[in-house]
Amino acid sequence: MTAQIPSQATPTRAALSQPADATTGELVTRLSTQISELVRGELALAKAELAQKGKRAGIGAGLAGTAGVLALYGVGALITTVIAALALVLPVWAAALIVAVVIFIVAGVLGLLGKNQIQRAAPPVPESTVESVKRDVATVSERIKR
Repeated sequence: MTAQIPSQATPTRAALSQPADATTGELVTRLSTQISELVRGELALAKAELAQKGKRAGIGAGLAGTAGVLALYGVGALITTVIAALALVLPVWAAALIVAVVIFIVAGVLGLLGKNQIQRAAPPVPESTVESVKRDVATVSERIKR
C-alpha cells in the first residue's frame, strides 16, 4: 500500500478559492463538476419554462375551444335567420343555396389566412434558456482565451 499525501488526495481550501494555486488535475475536476452543474441547471430551467408555456397554452386552448363551440351555435342561429329572411322573397331552396355558397367562400378565405398564419408561427423554443446558454458559452469561451 502506498500512502497518499493529504494535499494531493483532496484539494485544499486555498486551492478551491484560488484557481492560481490549484493543480491542473484539480482545475480539470472543478471544471467537469461545474460544467455538469451548469448543464443540469440549464436543463431544469428549460424544463420549467416549457412546462409553464405548456400550461398557459393548455388553458388558452380550452378557453378558445369553448368560445368556438358557443360561436358555432350563434353562427348557426344567424344562418337560419338569413335563410328565413331570404325565403320571404325567394324560394326556400334558393335562399339556402345562396347562403351556403357565401359560407363556403368565407370558409375558403379564412382557411387560407389561417394557413398563412401557421406558416409564419415560430416553433416553441425556451427563449430565456437559449439566451442563458449562449451567455454561458460566451463566458466560458472568453475565459478559455485568457
